[in-house]
Amino acid sequence: MIFISNNISLSDSDVEISAIRAQGAGGQNVNKVSSAIHLRFDIKASSLSDSQKQRLLDSKDSRITKDGIFVLKAQQYRTQERNKIDAFERLKAFIVQATQVTKVRKPTKPSKSAKRKRVDQKTQRGKLKALRGKVDF
Repeated sequence: MIFISNNISLSDSDVEISAIRAQGAGGQNVNKVSSAIHLRFDIKASSLSDSQKQRLLDSKDSRITKDGIFVLKAQQYRTQERNKIDAFERLKAFIVQATQVTKVRKPTKPSKSAKRKRVDQKTQRGKLKALRGKVDF
């Protein structure tokens, strides 16, 4: 069981993990050891609720395929275990970010007194700047 938050959790069968060889520089270690992690999370077949699945699918993330599979590659660290932890943390961050419900903003207007204060401050500032001009004797 993978716990994402207090009310969101995934079963182990929802996530498919495979070890692959990492790309980039690293010499013999990279060429010999499969330390990178390739994580596949099928959103449509997961144990999440329908609304959470839809929010994940609606997110504009390039890591989601047309079939609704979230693909992640973790190869930042040298060890397979640390890359696996990193992949799960990134999956968790993605799910939390996508399922967060943002509060609806209520449009507000400034009060009449606030508008009046603003205009008064502008006129005061204009008068002060007008006094900076050349003095005629």
